[in-house]
Amino acid sequence: MSLLVAMGANLLCSMGTAPAPIKVTSQTKVLLEGKPAATIQDCAPASNVGPFGMCTSLANPTVASATAAAMGVLTPQPCVPAPAGTWIPTKPKVLIDGKPCLAQDCKLACAYAGQISVTLPGQTKTNAN
Repeated sequence: MSLLVAMGANLLCSMGTAPAPIKVTSQTKVLLEGKPAATIQDCAPASNVGPFGMCTSLANPTVASATAAAMGVLTPQPCVPAPAGTWIPTKPKVLIDGKPCLAQDCKLACAYAGQISVTLPGQTKTNAN
């Protein structure tokens, strides 16, 4: 059983150094503990997914460039999220406004080889069954 994700849930990228909260913009009618419930469409950089501190992926051109300039020593650079597509739904039959809900076990790929996941769902009561 996984929990549904609400506004303010913590996200983390496998190539980032810090968590970031999710901002829900896909809908405003369904609330979880008083906060808007997220859908798989809440995946846009900046408006939904914020920066994860520093990026450590060599697939990121700024990290690769800084690392090359440092003679091969990994040199993390500020994260600029680059989601590749939408969240992969794990509960596609649970819909919010006609869109699959975002559950705690959903994943989102980053164009720079990272994987974004939900670390804290932002609410504690509503399961996606």
